[in-house]
Amino acid sequence: MVRNSVVKSIFLIAALVLSACATSPRDGAAAHSLKLNQIQVLGTHNSYSLGVDPTLMARAAPMMTALFAQLPQRMNSEQAAAFREQHPNDILWSDGLRYAYPEGLHAQLQSGVRNIELDVNRDPDGGRFLNPAGYTYLTQNGAAPESFSAHEKSGLDQPGFKVLHIADLDFRSSCNLLKACLEQLKAWSDAHSTHTPIVVLIEAKDQSLELFPNATKVLPFDSAAFDQLDAEILSVIPRSRIVAPDDVRGAYATLNAAVRAGNWPTLESAQGKFVFLLITALDAGGLSGYREGRPNLEGRVAFLQSTPGDDHAAFLLLDNALVRQKEIAQYVREGYLVRTRSDIETFEAKMNDMTRAEAAFASGAQIVTTDFYRPGNAYGTGYVVRLPGGGAWRCNPVNAQACVQGGPQ
Repeated sequence: MVRNSVVKSIFLIAALVLSACATSPRDGAAAHSLKLNQIQVLGTHNSYSLGVDPTLMARAAPMMTALFAQLPQRMNSEQAAAFREQHPNDILWSDGLRYAYPEGLHAQLQSGVRNIELDVNRDPDGGRFLNPAGYTYLTQNGAAPESFSAHEKSGLDQPGFKVLHIADLDFRSSCNLLKACLEQLKAWSDAHSTHTPIVVLIEAKDQSLELFPNATKVLPFDSAAFDQLDAEILSVIPRSRIVAPDDVRGAYATLNAAVRAGNWPTLESAQGKFVFLLITALDAGGLSGYREGRPNLEGRVAFLQSTPGDDHAAFLLLDNALVRQKEIAQYVREGYLVRTRSDIETFEAKMNDMTRAEAAFASGAQIVTTDFYRPGNAYGTGYVVRLPGGGAWRCNPVNAQACVQGGPQ
């Protein structure tokens, strides 16, 4: 206990020092030489989520506990280790999903959030997610689900990528269609044309969670599906408003070489633009179709979750800052973009524990995501995560020391 208190005190002192030294710039103040990888922003996790129906969650929680207890047995040792690192807390699954964003995407951006996460599911014919098996299960077992209103079902009958967390269980979204979510982001961007780049992290959902009878089958992604994903993004966000892998690679032989040379655009040239990052659950091998025939992501919209040193490596996902803090800092110094988390599955909010958040910010990860960027949580604790110093971004404490010490020139 004494050791934990000392560690917490060290993190707190470091955070206060960095906060006092760093500038608190606002959107529109980016006309200087700082690069895109030399800042730090706050993001929200599953930014679209309206939360799980409490009745459904109560019935599903024991099923999920049993299912996830078996999951490591289906993984190889590398996958199992990664899963444990990404899910480090022993917490009930009914607690793990106790967050929601009823205020929507616009309000998050307006508050200063600059990273939005959208989970996309393939639905080429439309209607795949219109009748959740979880609600069918409830009604057949004498339980009354909350209403799945016409507004909440809006667009689910149409073809196109759908935005939801877990089919049949955690499916309520403030914007069901990927295009609708992007249109909301673009509308806010159009009204704030000098904003700090908005980072959109897309998780390509490719695995089904068969909790209920007649569970919805989640379709895997292949190269053609990823082509469709890029096309859908570009149908809303013009290419001229996107910082894409080609823009960073420039004349370098590989994207990774460009990244390690610091060839990211300046904030001045990137203001008003979007950066897309692409991940998938458990195994980044599921993203291989995105780079098929494009070893450096030539012509692609998004940067891929990757391993340092890969030709296409520019973005790393290292969510457990308590385990990976030193590695994150090293990768940030090497030029990579890194996403980490300040809280995982609501454990920190429940315990009102800022240790992980302090480690995340101190690590220099450019993107730190939370489920609790505003006051008020299901546990009634005071846990809230804000970017140190306030504002929409701050100078990166690891690779922009001159900025931290003296402010941007």
